[in-house]
Amino acid sequence: MEPILTVSGLAKTYGGKGTHTNALRGLDLKIFPGEFVGVMGPSGSGKTTFLNCISTIDSPTAGAITVDGTDLTKLRGKALSRFRRERLGFIFQDCNLLDTLTGLENIALALTISGYDPRKVEKRAKEAARLLGVEEVLDKYPYQMSGGQQQRVAAARAIVTRPALILADEPTGALDSKAAGLLLQQLDALNREEGATILMVTHDAFTASWCRRILFLQDGKLYREILRRGEDRSTFFREILSVVSELGGDVDHAL
Repeated sequence: MEPILTVSGLAKTYGGKGTHTNALRGLDLKIFPGEFVGVMGPSGSGKTTFLNCISTIDSPTAGAITVDGTDLTKLRGKALSRFRRERLGFIFQDCNLLDTLTGLENIALALTISGYDPRKVEKRAKEAARLLGVEEVLDKYPYQMSGGQQQRVAAARAIVTRPALILADEPTGALDSKAAGLLLQQLDALNREEGATILMVTHDAFTASWCRRILFLQDGKLYREILRRGEDRSTFFREILSVVSELGGDVDHAL
């Protein structure tokens, strides 16, 4: 099986002579179709920079990033914008829904911008809403939704174009525990039942325990990788906490 994401020698340096910071230092990794991968690490480990490079928000100083067979570092202008729009899905901590659009219109917006057949837009948007369990808010505006509903609408918007890779940046960071759990259940179902490939950055061990594989970064390099074996999330959670503790992170979490 060919990887959906290949990162080779990824490096990112900020600043100039004497003041430069090496945020990423020759990172190598692969993610395969259907994986649910978490990225963790202490502050300054490079996890945000890593996600920004994958999402094309930032450009690497060196190295290659290949998504679905395309080297993103070689794309420019309209070609890069189109690839980002059609082949990458984004879920951020702040859901970034448009206040003047309904839930359905927010989800459908990505299809409309991509020039998708107008006769099929509503059906595709409603299918994405069903997968995220937000059919009941399709006619509501964001201010009429709970925070959890807004985030799940944002997740539906992220998957509606059927991207090769879904990138989630602290997706539960602004949610209470109940809403966070519901969102994670929906992402887990997307991964299991629809085969969605998800790469999620999080600082929270509970959130990470829903993943199948965790990549720990430290000082811009891969520190350790752990796999979830079987269906026992509690055991995986404790294993995550153990590595977080090694890295000097906060372990005051509960499953």
